[in-house]
Amino acid sequence: MQKAILLFLILFYQALFGTTKITETEKLTATCKVWGFLKYYHPKVAGGEVNWDEQLLEKLPKIEKAQTKEEFSLILENWIDDLGAIKEIAPIIIPKEVEIFDKNFDLSWFNNKVFSKKLSKKLKFIEENRFQGSQYYVEKHDADNIFVKNEDFQNLKYDELNSRLLGMFMYWNLIEYYFPYKYHMDKKWDVSLTEMLPAFIASKNDEEFYNAMEKLSARLNDSHVVFNRYSDEKKERKFFPFKSKIIDEKLVVTEILADSLAQAENINVGDVITKVNDKTIAEIIAEHRLNVSASNESRYLKDVAELIESGYTVSAKLEFLKDSKYSSRVLQYYEYRDSHRNEFMKSAPKKVKFKMLDKNIGYVNMGNLKTIHVPLMIEKLMSAKAIVFDMRNYPNGTFEEVSSFLNNEEKLFAIYTAPYLNYPGKYRWVEGTKSGANNKNNYKGKVIVLLNECSISQSEWTAMCFQTAENTTIIGSQTAGADGNVSDFDLMKAFYSRFTGLGVYYPDRRETQRIGIVPDIEIKPTIKGIQEGKDEVLDRALLFIESGK
Repeated sequence: MQKAILLFLILFYQALFGTTKITETEKLTATCKVWGFLKYYHPKVAGGEVNWDEQLLEKLPKIEKAQTKEEFSLILENWIDDLGAIKEIAPIIIPKEVEIFDKNFDLSWFNNKVFSKKLSKKLKFIEENRFQGSQYYVEKHDADNIFVKNEDFQNLKYDELNSRLLGMFMYWNLIEYYFPYKYHMDKKWDVSLTEMLPAFIASKNDEEFYNAMEKLSARLNDSHVVFNRYSDEKKERKFFPFKSKIIDEKLVVTEILADSLAQAENINVGDVITKVNDKTIAEIIAEHRLNVSASNESRYLKDVAELIESGYTVSAKLEFLKDSKYSSRVLQYYEYRDSHRNEFMKSAPKKVKFKMLDKNIGYVNMGNLKTIHVPLMIEKLMSAKAIVFDMRNYPNGTFEEVSSFLNNEEKLFAIYTAPYLNYPGKYRWVEGTKSGANNKNNYKGKVIVLLNECSISQSEWTAMCFQTAENTTIIGSQTAGADGNVSDFDLMKAFYSRFTGLGVYYPDRRETQRIGIVPDIEIKPTIKGIQEGKDEVLDRALLFIESGK
């Protein structure tokens, strides 16, 4: 009974005098959100009148000392007040011609339980009277995605906690307000903030900070994301003399890059590798989940295969499976810039731009075709009964010229969402892209487009363009699921990253991010097909051309 009375008195005292405890995580997540919100919304901050990064570093020690929610809220309230009064303006009306896309938008955290009612009201007031000028910290490219400006993070000391928090807060808020597919992440971005904070707090040096940043960027689930450490450029990165593909949790050799090296290592197309340095391929797939960003599983497996193909050591131990028997041997990595580089170049197959296959079928390698080649391609393939456009690669900006050949009129093939800087976090639908031309002499045969996990960004966008042509069929497998121009992130010393900066949709607003371009006929290479030297995707296309199914 006495314990119950004591508990009641404690709770009563807390309610009466405001001594509700607050955790370190609660303080830092809330600070991150408030700091980022003010950065893009407060007239003086968004207008560049104060050094906002410096102010965060000044306030963090005070925030660290706050023991209760009330003390914490008061620090933030005073911080806002110190910026000066905000002029109340008439309600900001979004123009009728601006259609808003707001799946990413969420300021419901204003009512966070750690905030006082007074602080919540201040934040809401700032939203309603937000900055309407030219943003100081971000600016739009001509293509409508943003780039960061007026930031300098080159001298941050990552052995200091507050520098690490500044770096994390900056990146988290950049994604919060300017990543068009935030709503498409596996985990909510709020959750990532809470879950990743301990890693940034625990980091003791540059390398541990970079590891945390890499894991945070991987949570975008965006195949456009890369994370390049400049320190790696100083290392001697080496490669196996082959390309590979993961099939059924096995690594299968798909292409030899240098004949003599492959012969010396006894490597052939179709070889099946089951372990690398005593780890199964399944284990390697699992261990990279937290640090590789990919829109979907197809692209993720491609990225993992590329990681296996290279390393910073001299060699690796591989386990092979052949005729139901396992054998192991050590395989050398090779430096591409050494004397073997010439052999790699000499052994590379001649770049086929286009050609006629048997049975009057045209073939175009979009990775090799350039604008200057299109007129001759049209001349040579115009009479073909079908043309296969192989886009299991990265095109060279030839979509407009080829589309004008395929279509008899101009057609809309993609529309976009772009950041709406007058209301950060919201996006607007923007005018799409058209291709094709009035051309009575357009191509009338079957159009086949081959795609797979190597098809990313411009490949996917170009495929959308070609789909406007009559009688187009997509054959292959899931693409990388990352379309739209990229926004670069290269502010912090020693590493570079990027992310998709523009939302891309079909004219009927079907999504492409993470989904990719859905094939009409799905076909994937098999181990048996690779061992027999077949291109099963192309073979399926040829079968479709002949049979219609």
